[in-house]
Amino acid sequence: MILEARLERIEAMLAVLVERQTIREWYSTDEFARIVARVEFTVREWARRGRINAAKKDSGRGAHASWVISHAELLRYQREGLLPSR
Repeated sequence: MILEARLERIEAMLAVLVERQTIREWYSTDEFARIVARVEFTVREWARRGRINAAKKDSGRGAHASWVISHAELLRYQREGLLPSR
C-alpha cells in the first residue's frame, strides 16, 4: 500500500512537470503567472499597462474578453523582462 501511494505521488508530480513543459501558442494570465512565479493580478496589470505584449480574446465567459499572452512574448519576457512604462 505504501508503494502504491508513492507511485501515485510520483505520477502527480510528473503530470505537473509535463504541463509546465508544454509549449502552447497562447497562455492565459493564470498560466503565464504560474510560469513566471507571479500572481495573476500582477500579470493582468502588466498587460493592461503595456508592460508585456498581450491581446484581448473572447473567453466565452460573458461579455468581457480576457487577456492572452503569446509564447513568443513569454520567451521575450524571460529573456528581457518587462517592457518600459508608457
